[in-house]
Amino acid sequence: MSAPPPLQIREANAHLAAVHRRAAELERRLLAAERTVRAQAERLACHDQQLRAALDELARAKDREILDLQEQLLSSEATVRSLQAAVDQRDQMIQQLQPRADLLQDIARQRPPLATLLATLEEAEELGPLPASHSHGAQLLPDGPGPPLSNNVGKEEGQDHQQPAVFGTTV
Repeated sequence: MSAPPPLQIREANAHLAAVHRRAAELERRLLAAERTVRAQAERLACHDQQLRAALDELARAKDREILDLQEQLLSSEATVRSLQAAVDQRDQMIQQLQPRADLLQDIARQRPPLATLLATLEEAEELGPLPASHSHGAQLLPDGPGPPLSNNVGKEEGQDHQQPAVFGTTV
């Protein structure tokens, strides 16, 4: 076997040197990529840890808020029960007072005729008693049936005096 020509050896050496350079360049790039990946992995792990801590804090805050809302709900339900009891008590009171209110409304409706009656009675009192000549003895109303008109109030046995006719209201 003969030795390769020097040109071929130089070309082969140049090719080997280029391959070596290329391999060294690729190794540097690989190391840089590995460092980058490692740094990214560390950052991701740190970020993941931060996110987990934030998520845990959110879960705790959510649990606290749920407890607060449950307490508010219980308090509101107690208030509703208390208010409902007060409404029921007032409804019972209204039912008890309704007949009295109806009676007062009836009285209020009857007030104008009652006022008229009282005014008429006052007029009758102002007229005074009948004169003495007409008040002795029992008399009948002219043209009308009925008992004799006389004032027998205060008459006891043996008394024969007349009380004046007085109109008014007594309760």
